[in-house]
Amino acid sequence: MDLKENFIQLCSSFSEEQQIIKGLWQEIEKKYSEKGRYYHNIHHLENMFLELEHVKDRIANFPALSFSIFYHDVIYDASSKRNEEKSAEFAAIRLQKLNADTAIIASVTSQITATKAHLLSDDHDTNYLLDADLSILGKDAETYLAYIKNIRKEYSIYPDFLYRPGRKKVLQHFLNLKHIFKTEYFKDQYEISARENIKFELDNL
Repeated sequence: MDLKENFIQLCSSFSEEQQIIKGLWQEIEKKYSEKGRYYHNIHHLENMFLELEHVKDRIANFPALSFSIFYHDVIYDASSKRNEEKSAEFAAIRLQKLNADTAIIASVTSQITATKAHLLSDDHDTNYLLDADLSILGKDAETYLAYIKNIRKEYSIYPDFLYRPGRKKVLQHFLNLKHIFKTEYFKDQYEISARENIKFELDNL
């Protein structure tokens, strides 16, 4: 998947200003390639788009959802608790540059903010975003182990005695949800394996 081409096409339906679009892409590429991004990087975005290819026809506003994917982790600081809010604000400013209407901006900021708690949303598209974001949890054991290692690297500023309780809390939060995945498609694909992977990680923390 060519993310750059995907992004340029997406933006071109809102603005003809190619310099602005090019600048926005370079900014995204730079942000997701920052030092210390072992998991929350360009590959994470690619995976989300690949996951959603299977359900594209069920998504009401794919352009808005696409912007949400591109910007949902654009601000990522392992020591901050406001990454989602900051990413949403960042996205809103960029979408204004593209002359996107207020409804799309509101939708994108709402979807990005929803990735903080990953709770079931009244908005169907938001649930697909959340499920694609968490799809890694249900992958095969080898992929999941690589994910665990990369997340640990991202939080390398924290020693184990701080990291482990925090990680346990996050994992337990997912297990406590009635369903980790909100949509039928992702539930069928990943719910059982995600719970097994999370329990495995918890047992080994």
